[in-house]
Amino acid sequence: MSNYNNFNKSLEQRFIKYAKIDTQSDPASPTCPSTLKQKNLGQELVNELLEIGVSDAEMDDNGYVYGTIPSNTDKKLPVIFFCSHMDTSPDCSGENVKPIIHDKYQGQDLVLPDDNKIMIRMSDHKDLKHQIGNDIITASGTTLLGADNKAGLAEIMEAAAFLMKNPEVKHGTIKVLFTPDEEIGRGVDKVDLKKLGADFGYTIDGETLGSIEDETFSADGARLTVYGVSTHPGFAKGKMESAIKILAEILDSLPKDTLTPEATHQKDGFIHPVSISGQVEEAEAQFIIRDFTDEKLAQHGTFLAQTVEKVMAKYPNSTYKLEIKAQYRNMKQVLDQHPKIVQYGIEAIERAGVVAKQQSIRGGTDGSRLSYMGLPCPNIFAGEHAFHSKQEWVSVQDMEKAVQTIINIASIWEEKG
Repeated sequence: MSNYNNFNKSLEQRFIKYAKIDTQSDPASPTCPSTLKQKNLGQELVNELLEIGVSDAEMDDNGYVYGTIPSNTDKKLPVIFFCSHMDTSPDCSGENVKPIIHDKYQGQDLVLPDDNKIMIRMSDHKDLKHQIGNDIITASGTTLLGADNKAGLAEIMEAAAFLMKNPEVKHGTIKVLFTPDEEIGRGVDKVDLKKLGADFGYTIDGETLGSIEDETFSADGARLTVYGVSTHPGFAKGKMESAIKILAEILDSLPKDTLTPEATHQKDGFIHPVSISGQVEEAEAQFIIRDFTDEKLAQHGTFLAQTVEKVMAKYPNSTYKLEIKAQYRNMKQVLDQHPKIVQYGIEAIERAGVVAKQQSIRGGTDGSRLSYMGLPCPNIFAGEHAFHSKQEWVSVQDMEKAVQTIINIASIWEEKG
């Protein structure tokens, strides 16, 4: 690929710059973006897009960044977009991230200096066995790294810079979309589809080198509120029905060996309580419900409702409210209707000299919802690993392959247009 030999240092520096900007999202915030600090990175991305010649780059009031790489071909082609998210997970601190480059990794345990009890071992991270000789970036031990999804941001930006500088690489109109709040399930809540103006796209938010994901969980969220009976504890016999204890009994009644994240893998779904709060009179739990088919997802919701009803029957003076709402659906149902999108993605990965791995993801992406908004959108690897944790890491060489893949996708759609 022309003029591509010196991208690794530029890509590495760009990623490190993004990783140092705190963009942690907040599920308790009602605003969009949920944290204003996400706009700090958004503005940096706009500035960089303008610098490379993307003249319409802008960030809207909700923190979404848009830009257009103009077509340089006479062919009439669909408009493609590439998308990554700016926020990092609320599960682990993203403040004062200190990226560390481990040059030419040789299989050793990676000790993180700010907390030497945290080690990244090949025995725990199987993909490290494919990284011998590569440059690994980690955080310092007190924060996550933010490769999920700042690796994707850096890769899209590098590809955009390359395409703007190399007009001999023919392509149609390409849109860039950077979103806030993906980690809290709101990544496309406020996206302006008219401004985006695309036909389909690719999120760059996957893990292992070569992976292309065309299938996600289908997802629901549930909120259970228990209304108990509160009295003075000194005179409570035969009267008190503690909402806290009722809620605890409901949670204890859910399966422990099945239907829970810690006991499931591959195509198994689950019911997962993610937060609890309350007092004697009123207590609340929130759940996420996941599976790969809508039918099984509905069955899990019914099972949760039956479990609640069975426990509540023991407490005649207490009541409850269970709300189950759709979050996103398996994008495979949409992508199967547009096979070329995935096929060209696979070919692009293989042109980068990588074995393509078509697979499912036990999670969701912005592409899950975008697919149902009329923009079919599989997920391409970004190289991020152990995300949402202090052990998060990414390989610079894997990131380079993601950049090549993005450029290849643009070229293939033009060639076959």
